[in-house]
Amino acid sequence: METPSLARIEEIARDTVAGLPAPFAALARDVAIQAADWLPDHLLDPGDDAQAQREEITGMYDGIPLTEKSSHDVPHGPDIVWLFRQPILMELAERDVTLTNLVAHVTTHEFAHHFGWSDADIATIDRWWE
Repeated sequence: METPSLARIEEIARDTVAGLPAPFAALARDVAIQAADWLPDHLLDPGDDAQAQREEITGMYDGIPLTEKSSHDVPHGPDIVWLFRQPILMELAERDVTLTNLVAHVTTHEFAHHFGWSDADIATIDRWWE
């Protein structure tokens, strides 16, 4: 299999968001999607092993969930759903799934954080993709 480009991963993620049910697709429009090879330094949890984080984290929501936003918030830039190509490819090698399904799963999981869904709700979503 040819290594997918960062642009291809972003394309799959955008297609996933476009396929969300209407109320969620509309709420997701203002969120940027950014693919990178690895988790960047500014998103690392300083209390955890940086290398382990980079190898294990396939995606991350960077923003304020809709359930916590206020009209008094000072915008810090767009909310971003990050997708990390190298950890996605490592997980892909270990599982019997397609690249499209795995990227869609990670994208949906990260957008669930944007929507402010609980960990239990997100666990339910994760089971959709198993």
